Amino acid sequence: MWNILSMKYLIITIISIGLLYTGGVKAQHFQSPKREYRAVWMTTIENLDWPKTKIKSAGDIAKQKKEFTTLLDSLMAYNINTILLQTRVRGDVIYPSAIEPFSAVLTGKAGKDPGYDPLAFAIEECHKRGMQLHTWLVTLPLGKAQHMRSLKNMGLSKKRPKLCKFYKDSWYMEPGEPETADYLTALIAEIVERYDVDGIHLDYIRYPDRPRDYNDHALHKRYGKGMKLADWRRSNITNIVRKIYSTVKARKPWVRVSCAPLGKHDNLTNYSSRGWDAYNTVYQEAQKWLKDGIMDILFPMMYFSGNNFYPFMLDWQENCAGRHIAPGLGVYRLLASEGDWNKEEVTRQLLTSRKASTSGTAIFRTEHLLQNNKGVADFFKAFNSRPALIPAMTWMEEKRPTTPANFKGTRTGSTLKLSWHEVTAPDGRPQTRYNIYCSKNFPVDTENIDNLIATNIKDTFFVWNDIERDTHWAVTAMDAFEVESEAATWSEKAPRSKLFRKNISLSEEAVWGTRVLIKDAMGQLLFSAPYNKNINLNGLNKGCYRLEVMSRDGDIIHREAFVR
Repeated sequence: MWNILSMKYLIITIISIGLLYTGGVKAQHFQSPKREYRAVWMTTIENLDWPKTKIKSAGDIAKQKKEFTTLLDSLMAYNINTILLQTRVRGDVIYPSAIEPFSAVLTGKAGKDPGYDPLAFAIEECHKRGMQLHTWLVTLPLGKAQHMRSLKNMGLSKKRPKLCKFYKDSWYMEPGEPETADYLTALIAEIVERYDVDGIHLDYIRYPDRPRDYNDHALHKRYGKGMKLADWRRSNITNIVRKIYSTVKARKPWVRVSCAPLGKHDNLTNYSSRGWDAYNTVYQEAQKWLKDGIMDILFPMMYFSGNNFYPFMLDWQENCAGRHIAPGLGVYRLLASEGDWNKEEVTRQLLTSRKASTSGTAIFRTEHLLQNNKGVADFFKAFNSRPALIPAMTWMEEKRPTTPANFKGTRTGSTLKLSWHEVTAPDGRPQTRYNIYCSKNFPVDTENIDNLIATNIKDTFFVWNDIERDTHWAVTAMDAFEVESEAATWSEKAPRSKLFRKNISLSEEAVWGTRVLIKDAMGQLLFSAPYNKNINLNGLNKGCYRLEVMSRDGDIIHREAFVR
């Protein structure tokens, strides 16, 4: 629950952020974390973000594909690393499915094959650019009556009427019907089994908005087992989430499961949700999903300003249970028709979320970022001036991958080619990827985001042009859970040190160590021994080496380079 310590933190943060607004974006320097989600929702319904062209002829396929790659290339300029692509629209999908029909957003006609697989294409293009693609599925809403009629016999209300309910002016899947969970799980299993997706993103995994007159009393009587109506409804949504999560993880444990709950989880001690929150209004107990380990990421839809944003954002972060929170920010609210916010409202939210150590942010939606309304994209580019790695799912995998071996460089004129041996992924897991770091200092600090120059490389080589000589390089391996190996290093010129003695006498700062490690210049461990303040190096050949001292907790508390 949000508390007085959070209030103090929030006040200090907002005051500090206010001091940044002197001199404009160009005068500001933002310290980027090494890892965070920089996500955008890419909307397909009503052809809002993509696709704009509907396929009427063979030539339109190329146009539709070009629209997508143009969006990705534009987003790369802002160091976006996660695309939440709307894949299930309203009971219809943008990929060839054995369960649901093609959406009309692709061709203008429901059920019509577009002549290619848009989801496979989107995944391939995102991965080429080092981006993750998460399939965004609208889960329970099926659309208005007119949409359902357009699907004819392909619509779920015709095929599986038991699972559907018409409420107010729209069709929904019925959360209280146990077979609803089975249906949605089968749909998601189809995606996970057939596609190299990075995540499954659940939207509208909730009851209809403010369902005071939602009539599910017969189902409650049949399945409620004595629970109060509100508790039963929450358990229905949670059971769907649990079944989806276990199904995804049983097939591909590295695929991330996320959802977009309402932006306020519940009332706070000092701040009311004003009758619009996830827990009470639409029966999402999303913080429990994190604590129960059935959700990896939450992208709460925090399209609010002022005290309707900051306390609730901190409440999400304080209740993350060691998993990931990335607030969803409503950039669309800058539009005159959607609230006419000042740019500073969005920029403060970005800054405060990062200051609160959230796992990143998500922007709703793609077009509203790229339109640069009120200059928000200019700020966003400065704010994310460096690339960032995806946060690691350490609750799924803690063991670090093997360090790449035989890391070396070859220069031809102004071109430097770095190469290393492949780190083989365990059976059944995706191919290992690599990150490249560069620094004028040795050893290369791989925790410093300023040293990260390339991410998600699938090859075992990297080519760089017009770089200064005498630079130090590092490569790390990255597994499917985004867990990173220790670095292998290589230098164009061996780093010099004043340590030309046969023995090294360690400085006083290292006396709390329990073990000493000696590594070669590529980061390969040569030997380790219990801590001794005087280390004998007689057995080492001439060359460049690294010395590290390890604490009782396994942390490296001292590191230095030396030459024999």
